[in-house]
Amino acid sequence: MNTREKTKALWNSFSYWWGRRSLQSRLVVAFIFIILGPCLLVSLYSYHSINNTYVRDAVAKNDYLLQMEKLHILNQIEAMERAAQMAYSDEEVMQYLANQSEPQLDDLINFNMNAFVNMTRIQINNPNIEHLRLFSRSDKVHEIWPIIFRESRVSSEDWFQEALRLEGKELWSFQETDPDLMKRHTGEGPLGQPKISLLREISIPAGNHIGMVQVDMLLTRFTPKTYTDVRDNQTQMLLVDDKMNIFTRQDYSFLEDNEGLAAAVTERLKTFKKTGAWDNRYNQGRKSFLLIHTPLERIDASLVNVVSMEGVMQDISRTRNIIIGLNIGFILLVTLIAYVMNAFILKNLRRLTEAMKKVRNGQAYTGITIRGGGEVGELAHHFSKLMNTINTLVAQAVRKQALSKEAELRTLHNQIDAHFLYNTLENIKMLAEIENQRTISDALTSLGGMMRYNFKWSGEYVRLQDEVRHIQNYIEVMNIRFDHPIRLSLDIEPAFLEMEVLKMSLQPVVENSVKHAWTGEKEELADRRINIAVSLAGSDILIAIQDNGAGMGQARLKALNEAIYAKEEPDGGVPADTGSRRSGIGLRNVHQRLQLFYGDSYGLEVQSEEGWWTMVLLTIPKVLLTGDKPS
Repeated sequence: MNTREKTKALWNSFSYWWGRRSLQSRLVVAFIFIILGPCLLVSLYSYHSINNTYVRDAVAKNDYLLQMEKLHILNQIEAMERAAQMAYSDEEVMQYLANQSEPQLDDLINFNMNAFVNMTRIQINNPNIEHLRLFSRSDKVHEIWPIIFRESRVSSEDWFQEALRLEGKELWSFQETDPDLMKRHTGEGPLGQPKISLLREISIPAGNHIGMVQVDMLLTRFTPKTYTDVRDNQTQMLLVDDKMNIFTRQDYSFLEDNEGLAAAVTERLKTFKKTGAWDNRYNQGRKSFLLIHTPLERIDASLVNVVSMEGVMQDISRTRNIIIGLNIGFILLVTLIAYVMNAFILKNLRRLTEAMKKVRNGQAYTGITIRGGGEVGELAHHFSKLMNTINTLVAQAVRKQALSKEAELRTLHNQIDAHFLYNTLENIKMLAEIENQRTISDALTSLGGMMRYNFKWSGEYVRLQDEVRHIQNYIEVMNIRFDHPIRLSLDIEPAFLEMEVLKMSLQPVVENSVKHAWTGEKEELADRRINIAVSLAGSDILIAIQDNGAGMGQARLKALNEAIYAKEEPDGGVPADTGSRRSGIGLRNVHQRLQLFYGDSYGLEVQSEEGWWTMVLLTIPKVLLTGDKPS
């Protein structure tokens, strides 16, 4: 089978496969191809334009920084030239440098008090200048540090000889180090601080060499952006002198990571001096740089700003990815819209059929919306009306059944009416008063108050005075049982009676005292007392409930407190009799309620002294009850 036949067979297979696709699928693919071509053309043009824009912006931005740095350098050059000119024009200083005889003491003192002070002011007025030095050829001149020195100290330096050859013209010299001329020990090395020096020979009269002026400035001040401490991985400025020596910062330097970069800069500078042409693009491997250049004619040097294009390329790549993503998203969106529109146009009848099948199978009808006219739309409209009518009838039947059940429950609930019990107690109380049984009448009054307090559970919180009144009713009812009644004493300020407490939080503690306090030797005690005292404990309230009963030993007290504070129900409880165990469980329930409603920092603690007393301390927050107050 030749190539033509293979191609024809593949086309027939594709045509067969394509013919079996649904109309909806074929329309979607057609939409994609129609949109894909224009999107690719627009994207390529946009990417090219954005790429050029990013590069132009990077060049403009960094060229502006370069020009600002050049302006700073020119200002420093003028400052150094002014300092040199002021020193050169001072006649008294020039006479002192040209002196060939031993100066008198008076002359030295006068020179030091006047001319030398003026030289010192030159450097003080220009704080960026590192050194102002005057070198004298004469052996008779006395050195006055740190300004006046003899030429013999520097006559062997290359820059000195070069300055002599210029015969009074300015020489700008770049040096890697700043040697200290005032050090007495010759073994000490120079300071590793690069600097620039302005040198000018002194000839008075013309052709008679008497010395030299030197003005030094550290490059960190001369060109601060070249030696900036700011860690910038995107740009780096280079200062290149006429001998193609490069001066720049040492840390985070592009020159260390890119070996060919320094050579590329020097080659471009040589080409620029010859032809005036400058190529600002440089690539090394996968790295790309911009080399932005400006000449410094006054000092015969150049300033180059090396800009890493890594950040720019990342921005360009990010933009490219965004464009690709937008294209993909746009195509997907158009595809989705086409799919939805085709499905809406071609499958309305199928949707209606599926909805009917679900209803027939017993599933809930959630509605179907078919826009537009035609038989399918009209049929769907009447089907929805029918299902809404059926749902309304079903809902009415369910509601009637629920109301019927609610009425039945309410009838059963109302069969027990608390007012029936209250009325019965009132009738018994009236009979007791008729028979002159005051004790029974008072007991029934107290019992009725307790029942009202218990049945009227409108909330978890009550006023302290309501809880205390409930305790008083409880004591009055319980005193019917005892030959020796219990006396309840209260030590509560009136302001505390409006305070909020948990309902039924104090009564179980008092009930615990009534049941367990007076046992053993204390069982026949005639003076039975329970005292309730309320006091402030910082920002909280401390309620102390104390009886004068039998108390308990330390071992039993410890076990009781452990049972109260236990997170889980203790198996054995308190190691005592059954009544004491019930006491621990009741107090534990009160403690857990306090912590549940107020927090873990609140609760109760039991204190006792065997044979004398037992005290339960309850700690709760100080809160005034707001809203309706129970009657």
